Amino acid sequence: MSQRNAALTAGISLIIMTIAAFFSSGFVYESLIVQGDAGTTFHNINNSQILYTAGVFGWLIILITDILVAWGFYIFLKPLNNILSLLGAWLRLMYTAILAIAVFNLIMVMLLTNSADYESLFHIDQLQGKVMLFLDAFHMIWSMGLVIFGGHLLVVGYITFKSDNIPKFISILLLIASVGYIVNHLLITFLPQYQSVIMVLELVFLLPMIVGELGFGIWLLIKTKIKV
Repeated sequence: MSQRNAALTAGISLIIMTIAAFFSSGFVYESLIVQGDAGTTFHNINNSQILYTAGVFGWLIILITDILVAWGFYIFLKPLNNILSLLGAWLRLMYTAILAIAVFNLIMVMLLTNSADYESLFHIDQLQGKVMLFLDAFHMIWSMGLVIFGGHLLVVGYITFKSDNIPKFISILLLIASVGYIVNHLLITFLPQYQSVIMVLELVFLLPMIVGELGFGIWLLIKTKIKV
């Protein structure tokens, strides 16, 4: 029963996390932040405070569901390999802690753009520059965390690949996704000048990075006979 509950928790949490990620990162971040244009970005956030705040709330949901997934994966995979499942859980919790630090920068942006007090303390150019600095810090810290997240998927993919009950295509997608996260975000963090290479690799690994873990979550729900 504990394994069933763990599978159910992990599967539901992954679906909630995916929806929140598409909203906060895919919709809110992409529609408000203009890379290299501090003025437009500041104006967009300042005029869309409700949307931006909802995006930050979405990241908080992601943090909570990440912790639930770490627990669910550990309980579910523990009978297959106790040591590696524990390692995978710790790697995910490490990633979640780094993500929490990154999200703190988004909260700082919310404070800077939501109060008239800061406009009297800083010149508008300085204020816009600080907002872009915190946004860049969020992206950089999150990217560093995703390298560790790739390590988590590598461990989970290996455990599931050794199992006779879990479909091999899910394990392979998880392993490919882990390589994608590690390679892409090592380049983004330490070699950002190779932007063209990064863009190509993101396209190559895009499908496994999206479908791998989500597919595993859906399979867990099907295994527990819960309708998605």
